[in-house]
Amino acid sequence: QVQLVESGGGLVQAGGSLRLSCVTSGGTFSNYNMGWFRQTPGKERECVAAISWSGATIYYADSVKGRFTISKNNGVNTVYLQMNSLKPEDTAVYYCAADSTIKSWSKHVAEYDYWGQGTQVTVSS
Repeated sequence: QVQLVESGGGLVQAGGSLRLSCVTSGGTFSNYNMGWFRQTPGKERECVAAISWSGATIYYADSVKGRFTISKNNGVNTVYLQMNSLKPEDTAVYYCAADSTIKSWSKHVAEYDYWGQGTQVTVSS
């Protein structure tokens, strides 16, 4: 059974930075497309960043482009989300997700079959 555990969330002032980590276990991490999603109450979960299994393809939502960086370290089965220049509108629960099927990466929630428990990020103004 594949498990994902996020860490690194918290409270930060606008303009600050946080780094989220997501450690996976129980599967072959190097074969997974990975994504970071976020969700606020009453809204759909959205993909903010995704990285293909090889790391060759990276996607960022327009709202975070230039501020967030996704990376993947196969040696420690971990995907990271470096978040800089944080804004109050970045406040959300952030989830990492793994797509364990062998196909092209996706930004769609339905394409990911394993999810972490989520970590809260709160950005104060």
